Amino acid sequence: MPAVVPSAATAHGSDEATVRRSRRSTPYLLLAPGLGWLAVFFVVPLFASLATSLQVPLVEGDPDQGYTQGFAVQNYVNAITEYWPQFLKSFLYAGIATLLALCIAYPLAYFIAFHAGKWRNIMLILVVAPFFCSFLIRTYAWKTILADQSPVTQFLNALHLLPDDRILNTPLAVITGIAYNFLPFMTLPLYAALERIDFRLIEAGGDLYGSAWTTFRKVTFPLSLPGVVAGTLLTFIPAVGDFINAQLLGSVKDKMIGNVIDSQFRIVRDYPMASALSFLLMAATLTIVFLYIRRAGTDDLV
Repeated sequence: MPAVVPSAATAHGSDEATVRRSRRSTPYLLLAPGLGWLAVFFVVPLFASLATSLQVPLVEGDPDQGYTQGFAVQNYVNAITEYWPQFLKSFLYAGIATLLALCIAYPLAYFIAFHAGKWRNIMLILVVAPFFCSFLIRTYAWKTILADQSPVTQFLNALHLLPDDRILNTPLAVITGIAYNFLPFMTLPLYAALERIDFRLIEAGGDLYGSAWTTFRKVTFPLSLPGVVAGTLLTFIPAVGDFINAQLLGSVKDKMIGNVIDSQFRIVRDYPMASALSFLLMAATLTIVFLYIRRAGTDDLV
């Protein structure tokens, strides 16, 4: 029986199939390092923290003796019943600080995108310049700026704008510090969204006899919504878990849930309670973010 010699068409089809398989596998190969990193440094610690949150003391009433693995759902119940005021305060402070940062960042980003001209790059550098300094040092600087004898406090007192005649160790100081420290996270996405807007659309609003405010409300702001959504998320998510601003700028009454978690880990060493608080904070934050994204829409966000 004569040997069958593969035809050129068969060999060509085999080469095409190999190329198609290679193209299908390329994205997964490119994703492999990132997925491996997430698995080692996110997924594994996440499950370890979950396991820790369900641990019970080896000796009842004496956590210094250590913990053993269990299924202590009561840790979550105790975390909610004991520390719900700190949870509420964290989301309240973070929400107000996010709105304050949005009110400051939007006009700034608008000016940079449409009116900065040749100064645009310099202004963008100035926006990110605080990141060249430590987060802790920036917060300590605000502690000096908002001190009782500082020019800022004395000026506001002269106008009778401070109910307690001070800013430091008040909720106002904590919210101000949070808004300042995360302001670049709000400004840069807003600038990116505004800079992509075709200015001819804004001009068309004026040509159709729309006032400046109407054009902004009907054209500019809707087109910049992806930047608003991204900026508010990038500001709110880290702000709700922040504890440095509350610790340095606030009083004992202004402690946020991040301060409680830090205390449980470092001082009390109640690791199950600290892990339970962390999981509750993450779950609450994810729920709020999910509802916010569903409400705001994300078609142009990515």
